[in-house]
Amino acid sequence: MPIYHQLGKIPQKRHTVFKSPEGNHYYEQLFGTEGFSGMSALLYHVSRPTQVKEILKSTDVSPKIAVEKNIRSMLLKGFDVKPENDFLESRKALLINGDVHLGLAAPRQSLRAYFYKNADADEMLFVHKGSGTLRTFMGNISFEYGDYLVIPRGMIYQIDFDTEDNRLLYLESFSPIYTPKRYRNYFGQMLEHSPFCERDYKLPIELETYDEKGDFVIKVKKEGILHEIVYGYHPFDVVGWDGYNYPYGFSIHNFEPITGRVHQPPPVHQTFETNTFVVCSFCPRLYDYHPEAIPAPYNHSNIDSDEVLYYVDGDFMSRNNIEQGHITLHPKGIPHGPAPGAMERSIGQKETLELAVMVDTFKPLMVTQEAMGIDDGEYYKSWYEE
Repeated sequence: MPIYHQLGKIPQKRHTVFKSPEGNHYYEQLFGTEGFSGMSALLYHVSRPTQVKEILKSTDVSPKIAVEKNIRSMLLKGFDVKPENDFLESRKALLINGDVHLGLAAPRQSLRAYFYKNADADEMLFVHKGSGTLRTFMGNISFEYGDYLVIPRGMIYQIDFDTEDNRLLYLESFSPIYTPKRYRNYFGQMLEHSPFCERDYKLPIELETYDEKGDFVIKVKKEGILHEIVYGYHPFDVVGWDGYNYPYGFSIHNFEPITGRVHQPPPVHQTFETNTFVVCSFCPRLYDYHPEAIPAPYNHSNIDSDEVLYYVDGDFMSRNNIEQGHITLHPKGIPHGPAPGAMERSIGQKETLELAVMVDTFKPLMVTQEAMGIDDGEYYKSWYEE
């Protein structure tokens, strides 16, 4: 996310004395990635950001694996994940490896009783249902249906929902999440052929600053353990910051699809990348315009990656009997392609109104017990014709 942003009050020079109007020192914090070589931001706090009063308890929240080495294509009925009140308890990891955890959540209530920090992973929340505000110590971002929210590791946040009907797809990435390199120039600016640009980002605004002592519970997730830590000062005490490492939003509805005379490969839909997986957005678009084009995707082998598709809305033309919230897993080792009849059905069609999120991982995904509970059990045979 190489775009400079600034909120609140900052001194003219880094690492110099910076005081409040009352003459009290503000405390500088470097919020950086990849040691001192990645993207970073400089934050200025009313109080020291190090004031741990107590560690209350630590709970193992590691996903429970059901299938470690999977070869079966699967269809998971995502809307069968039952809503829960608590934001963290509602999150159900479904498909995981050492690089990424992918899951679904249906939280009923806003996250207000405590603060949350993921110390290990960047988080990406895709908003399928609901709207509200992501509140962080670096500012707030309003969100709605179709928004991706990218939350860097180490970010302290809360989240407000406008209603109780919320559905989220979430990723926890143990590598930093970036925009695709091929869409950026040497300086990091989005290029002219990119399917989106900096104007489309939702940047943090409304910096909340609290000068407040007390007992503030922060739940910190680290190495599969959720630690409850009591801070002695309100964690939203930042008076200003600048830099490149901060949360942001991007709407899938602002992705401008790349089309061609014949069927384009999935990388044209790429929206985010890490060094271990990619995220693509399948959006409403015109079909291929060669007079004999076959709009449906060709059969292809998953030789190097597992493919996950999360179906958001519309009629996904390459599959049969797909509904909102469904997740399909196509593991490496066996080819997959359009459902029987889908190729023929697509010929002559002019457009698709499908909306879906795809995640391709470069290492195989393990299947959790939560995933087995919403598996239809039959999907892997859906290509077979007698």
